Amino acid sequence: MLPLQKRRCAILSVLASTLGGSLFAAPSVHHIKLSPIGTYESGIFAQGAAEIVAHDPATQRLFVVNAQAAALDVLDINDPTNPTKVGGVSLIPFGGVANSVAVRDGVVAVAVESVPKTSPGSVVFFDGDLNFLSSVQVGALPDMVTFAPNGRWLLVANEGEPNSYNNANAAVIGPSVDPEGSVSIIDLSGGAEDLTQANVRTAGFTAYNGMSLPGIRIYGPNATVAQDLEPEYITVSHDSKTAWVTLQENNALAVVDIEAGAVTQLIPLGTKDHNQAGNALDASDRDGASNGPKINIRNWPVKGLYLPDGIDSYQVGAETFLVLANEGDARADWPGFNEEARVGDASYVLDPTAFPNAIAADLKQNRNLGRLRATRATGDLDGDGDFDVIHSFGGRSFSIRDANGALVFDSGDQLEQLTAALYPTFFNASHDNNTFDSRSPNKGPEPEGVVIGKVSGRTYAFVVLERIGGIAAYDISNPHAPFLSDYVNYRDFLTAPASGLAGDLGPEGVIFIKEDDSPNGKPLVVIGNEISGTTTVYQVDQAR
Repeated sequence: MLPLQKRRCAILSVLASTLGGSLFAAPSVHHIKLSPIGTYESGIFAQGAAEIVAHDPATQRLFVVNAQAAALDVLDINDPTNPTKVGGVSLIPFGGVANSVAVRDGVVAVAVESVPKTSPGSVVFFDGDLNFLSSVQVGALPDMVTFAPNGRWLLVANEGEPNSYNNANAAVIGPSVDPEGSVSIIDLSGGAEDLTQANVRTAGFTAYNGMSLPGIRIYGPNATVAQDLEPEYITVSHDSKTAWVTLQENNALAVVDIEAGAVTQLIPLGTKDHNQAGNALDASDRDGASNGPKINIRNWPVKGLYLPDGIDSYQVGAETFLVLANEGDARADWPGFNEEARVGDASYVLDPTAFPNAIAADLKQNRNLGRLRATRATGDLDGDGDFDVIHSFGGRSFSIRDANGALVFDSGDQLEQLTAALYPTFFNASHDNNTFDSRSPNKGPEPEGVVIGKVSGRTYAFVVLERIGGIAAYDISNPHAPFLSDYVNYRDFLTAPASGLAGDLGPEGVIFIKEDDSPNGKPLVVIGNEISGTTTVYQVDQAR
C-alpha cells in the first residue's frame, strides 16, 4: 500500500466554495481535520475481517470483530501510526460468529450468534488478555453490545432474523423459523467473573402482539409483532436509565427502561419527502446519454424510509438528543420473501389517481425512477393492490431527533451533494467496485454508522458511508443547526478494490477515542472496514 500521506483523498478546505451553496458553509470558524495516521491490513477482502471495533485505554489495545475467522483480533495501538496484531481468540468454541464487541474497565464482552442463528445466542466475557471469565445466553442473533455509562449494565440488541419465510425450502434449510427480537440486559454489579442466567433479563415485545402500531412496519409473512421487530443498535442515556434501540427494518425506535427491564415505547420514524428542497436524490444509474450514468441529484415524488442502523446520543443542557445513520436495509434475501422491487417493474403498479397514467409512464422510465429500488411492503395506502406512495430505502442522510423521536435535523441531500462534488467520476460507487453511479438506485452513499465525540469543547458526529466510503464530521454542538466540518475518504479509486491496495472499503464499525484515553494525547477515530479488512486510525486536529 502507498504511504498514508499519499493515499489520503481530498480534505475540504473551503466548504462553501467547493460545494457552491450555503448548506455547507459553517457559521463559525470551528473546524476539525481528520487525518489517517495508521492502518492494520488483515489481507482478507470482502469477508468481514474487520467489522466492529472496541478500545481499551488501559492497554491501548483495539479489539476487532473478525467474522471471516469467527474470531476476535487484538491490535496494539500504543503507536497509533503502526497498529500491530498482538493476539486474538477464536469464538468457535462459544457457538459461532462474533457480531459485536464492547470493552469497559478491562472487561471484554463479545456477542456471538449460534448455529443456527435462529437459536439463542450468547455474550462471552473475557479479561483484557482474553482469558475467559463467563458466558450467558441471550436472544437470537445478538447483533450489538454496549455498556451503560455507569458500567453496571451491558445491553444486547438481539435482532432475531428468520432463516426463511418459506416452508417449501424445509428440505434444504429446515423449517421456517422466525425468532422474536429482544434486548437483553445483563447486570454486572457483581462483576463479570461469576455471571449466571439470573443476571440476565429480557426486554421483549410480546406485549405489543395484536396491537395496531401506525407508522411502524410490521410486514414479515405470518409474523407476530415480537417476531417482526428486529433490534439493530443501542444507545444509552447519560444516567444509564434509558436505552433507545433502532428497529431498522421496521423504521422505528424502541425505548427501554433499563432498571425495569421493559420496553416502554415504540416510536415510528416517518418518511422523508424527496420532493422537498434540500431532500433531492440521484435515483438512477441510467439517466445519462445513451441510457448511461450521470450525476442527477434532483427532487422526485418519493418518500424515503429512514431505516436507521447506527445510533448514538448526547446531551445539550438537560436535554438528550439521538443521532441516527439512515442506512436503509431491506428484507430482500430471505427465501420465500423479498420486499424489493424497481419502480419500473411491471409488477410495481402506480395508483392512477396519485400518479396519472402519463406521469406514471414517465416515472417508470429508467432515466427517471424506473431503476429506483422501492418496497412492496408499504405504499399501498388503500389496499387495492397498487402503490399510492413510492417508498424508497434509507434517508441517504443522518438525522438528529429528540428523546421522544421527533425530528430535529436531517442532513437532507448533503452527503450525495458532497460526494458528487469531490468524486465526480466515482460518485455513488460501491464498496467492492469503482463503478460510477452504480448505487444511485439503491441507497446512494448508505450511511452506516455514527459515533459522537468532543473536540476542544465542541461536539461532533462522525458518520461513515458504507458504499463510497469516508467519514463526514459534523459539528452538532447546536442540534438544530449542525454543519459539516470535514470529510475524508481513505480510498484509492484508481486501484481495483480486490487488489488489497485500494485503502479502506466498506466502513462498518466506528469509535471515538477522547484525548485523555488516546495513546498520543490526540482525539482519534477508529474504523473497521468489512470489505477491505482494514482497521484504520484517524487523528482529529483543529483545522488551521
